[in-house]
Amino acid sequence: MITVHHLESSRSQRVLWLLEELGLEYRVVRYERDRETMLAPAALRKVHPLGKSPVITDRRLTLAESGAIVEYLVERYGEGRLAPPPGSRGRLRYIYWMHYAEGSAMPPLLLKIVFDRVGAAKMPIVAKPVAKAIAERAKAEFIQPQIDRHLDFMNAELARHRWFAGGRFSAADIQMSFPVEAAEAQGDLTRGRGHLAQFLARVRARPAYKRALERGGEYRLGF
Repeated sequence: MITVHHLESSRSQRVLWLLEELGLEYRVVRYERDRETMLAPAALRKVHPLGKSPVITDRRLTLAESGAIVEYLVERYGEGRLAPPPGSRGRLRYIYWMHYAEGSAMPPLLLKIVFDRVGAAKMPIVAKPVAKAIAERAKAEFIQPQIDRHLDFMNAELARHRWFAGGRFSAADIQMSFPVEAAEAQGDLTRGRGHLAQFLARVRARPAYKRALERGGEYRLGF
């Protein structure tokens, strides 16, 4: 049986969702974040050397990285579901969005989290105004413009296609759900990006998405 090493409010939620879409049996091992650092616990290093989630085990296989896990599960158990046919134009879009989610969409969102924490961190009173000013300038001049550019790009693509890979729901939508939900949590979907908002409404209405939330527990990306 597949085991998902599931960290609360993390990327591993979309692995649970994919497994529900595929109708596969699986076991969930839960991990809680450190309440001060919000990082994964050291116990995850017993599963994978990097100590991060998601990680799955399937018989003798241990596999990390969201994209790799999604591709593995669809290829091994999908039986043609949740991925456009090889060689099709939709397949190229599928591959693109599978890699875009973590390679392009998430880095500026993560930078925003880091610089938000720099501005709010405890430090000597003399240093705090300087650190806050540097963080705010970095966000205003580089990070937020990058986030806006990517969100506008995603919104425009969804204006042309109902789902990221084309007209049919696929695992690329599951992979893309995390950066879109992360952007929503940061307040960046409220600037007239209706197609992204509609995308979230569609995925959250899916029965498998709801079942995955029941299995995974509380899912908050409030950063």
